[in-house]
Amino acid sequence: MSVGIVGYGAFIPRRRIKLEEIAKVWGADAPSYRRGLQLNEKSVPGADEDTVTMSVEATRNAFARSGGIEPAEIGALYIGSESHPYAVKPSGTIVAEAIGATPDIHIADFEFACKAGTESMFVAQSLVKAGEVKYAVGIGADTSQGAPGDALEYSAAAGAAAFIFGDDDERILAEVVETYSWTTDTPDFWRREYMHYPRHGSRFTGEPAYFRTTMSSAQGIMEMAGLEPRDFAHAIFHQPNGKFPMRVGKKLGFTQEQLETGWLSPWLGNTYSGASPIGLTAVLDIAKPGDLILLTSFGSGAGSDSFIFRVTDRIELVRDRAPGTRKQLDENQIYVDYGTYAKLRGKIRMGE
Repeated sequence: MSVGIVGYGAFIPRRRIKLEEIAKVWGADAPSYRRGLQLNEKSVPGADEDTVTMSVEATRNAFARSGGIEPAEIGALYIGSESHPYAVKPSGTIVAEAIGATPDIHIADFEFACKAGTESMFVAQSLVKAGEVKYAVGIGADTSQGAPGDALEYSAAAGAAAFIFGDDDERILAEVVETYSWTTDTPDFWRREYMHYPRHGSRFTGEPAYFRTTMSSAQGIMEMAGLEPRDFAHAIFHQPNGKFPMRVGKKLGFTQEQLETGWLSPWLGNTYSGASPIGLTAVLDIAKPGDLILLTSFGSGAGSDSFIFRVTDRIELVRDRAPGTRKQLDENQIYVDYGTYAKLRGKIRMGE
């Protein structure tokens, strides 16, 4: 039995802030940040945009590409995020009701730093593969946090991606060929209860955390599947900045051409749980039937989930039924200054 993606969608807020706008407030050297992080600008959520609202929009786009699947047919819905609006109140129940799902559905919210999105995708496709449900939704979404003046503030962004998994061969857009995960206790990034912003281990978030974990997961799944980098049309890696995914991809043997379609962070920023999943939606927007796609996420703490997808002929019939990811990223932007950004992100806290 084949299991795969039968619908996919992304949502990216229209607002943006440029790196220079952040740097000038803190007296930082913008060109040096631009070069070091390979970032130009990032998305900014509006006052009415959070993990829930973005998940709803991304999921509606996924249904538009599903070929007529109804929300009532969904047996499970999972959201992975670092920024669930409530500490004790699920995001998934709000999203399920907003899209019109029925009460006989299994729902859970996932957390694992930036790999919570692929975590939800893994569980969704696993339930379908096990025959427990016919269709399941996996979502990665975040309104990322970064303390004022911290390096994270230059990258922490917002966005969401949603995937409907099913076992209906006539609807599968991208078959799941293989999955693999690699996880260790590597505390490179954390946020305790009641802390507004996360803390990080500075350069140690790169090595040993990001690079060792991401490379181990990608190498593991390729060995399991008997494939090499040259066998793939596209590869997507977690994008905490513009530099890391390109560096890890090339260290593994992938070319610029294989990496660039899903490489969104220079213009989007780091959408945390949505980062690599949104990259996958950009690749599906242009992928050809038969293409093999490698997706490898990363979450601090630390772990990586890897997937290999094989694109089917059906992709060409449905991809234009919802807004493309690159179009959302490149068109109709609204640029804001730092004061507006700080207000929208709740960085101005009165009476504290």
